[in-house]
Amino acid sequence: MLPKVMTIFGTRPEAIKMAPLVKALQASPHLQAVTCVTAQHREMLDQVLDLFAITPDYDLDIMRQRQSLNGTLRRALAGLEEVFEQENPDLVLVHGDTLTTFAGALAAFYRKTAVGHVEAGLRTFDKYLPYPEEINRRLTGVLTDLHFAPTSVARDHLLAEGVSPESIFVTGNTVIDALRTTVQDDYTFTCPQLRQLDPALRTIVVTLHRRENWGEPIAAACRAIKRLLQEVPDAQAVFPVHLNPVVRETVVASLGEQERVLLIEPLIATDYHNLLARSYLVLSDSGGVQEEAPSLGKPVLVVRTVTERPEAVAAGTVRLVGIDETDIYNAAFNLLTDQAAYQAMAQAKNPYGDGHASERIVKAIEYHFGLNSTRPEDYV
Repeated sequence: MLPKVMTIFGTRPEAIKMAPLVKALQASPHLQAVTCVTAQHREMLDQVLDLFAITPDYDLDIMRQRQSLNGTLRRALAGLEEVFEQENPDLVLVHGDTLTTFAGALAAFYRKTAVGHVEAGLRTFDKYLPYPEEINRRLTGVLTDLHFAPTSVARDHLLAEGVSPESIFVTGNTVIDALRTTVQDDYTFTCPQLRQLDPALRTIVVTLHRRENWGEPIAAACRAIKRLLQEVPDAQAVFPVHLNPVVRETVVASLGEQERVLLIEPLIATDYHNLLARSYLVLSDSGGVQEEAPSLGKPVLVVRTVTERPEAVAAGTVRLVGIDETDIYNAAFNLLTDQAAYQAMAQAKNPYGDGHASERIVKAIEYHFGLNSTRPEDYV
């Protein structure tokens, strides 16, 4: 009987990063792959599943409007308990830092099932930043048996917490694997509004959604964008607005009537990645874009006070700008008007991978089950 490996994810960012791994697991002749989604995000998750042609074996469909953290966790745990009863997996793979991540690890622990954590070891060391993601990933780490760290920095965080070196595999980040599939030189956007963008203008891609930024921080970033476009006539902003109504209300109220701002629905992964590839710079509080954009040579200004991805900050391709309107404006204005400053960020080396993270993870899993005798080499 082949070892049964169950992947669990529930949000759009998780799906983008787990899709290449799901495909790699399905291609392994040594493993039995099972996929379960919680649908913590429904519509945005489905876009990614369709794109990568992934049909989950189980779909818990837990999303509710204005869902609470407690309610989301409760529904995920209840649904996963039933799935585990039916499948009895040998290893459960979770990704990153969502409520689905923690729920999957906790439900597996209750059954004494081994847990593999993809994108392990990221830390800000502030339990409320980002909230609740920092605690989700720390709690998941305590429950994890196989830690798939994307970088050596993430590995060092785990070692400092007392994690056994034998259980840590440095793999690179699977999102770089996804970009190899999604970004195309001759790509045509499926979103008609993107096809109508003025190619003579420099595009700023904006994504803001973090729970700790709800309210005034997002409003401050929106005001900074308005000021920026007033001062830089050859710039335009494209803002795929998160479906959460709290976020949408703030963004639409501030930027709904602003010239050269395109507010659109969340994009499918191919549209989003190709938009990043054709952008000038990115303004965001997202985690994943701090890995995606640098691999495409695009500077990222992070609207947060801390980041769990310090590698790109150290490399110079990502900059923390905080949540103050003036600081956000000044940082973006500098990149739009100082070519030397822009090139210094755009040409910095991406530290997050070579597009083969999923292969390394599958090899590590096979090694764990004794299906091959050679431990995979760490990504450097």
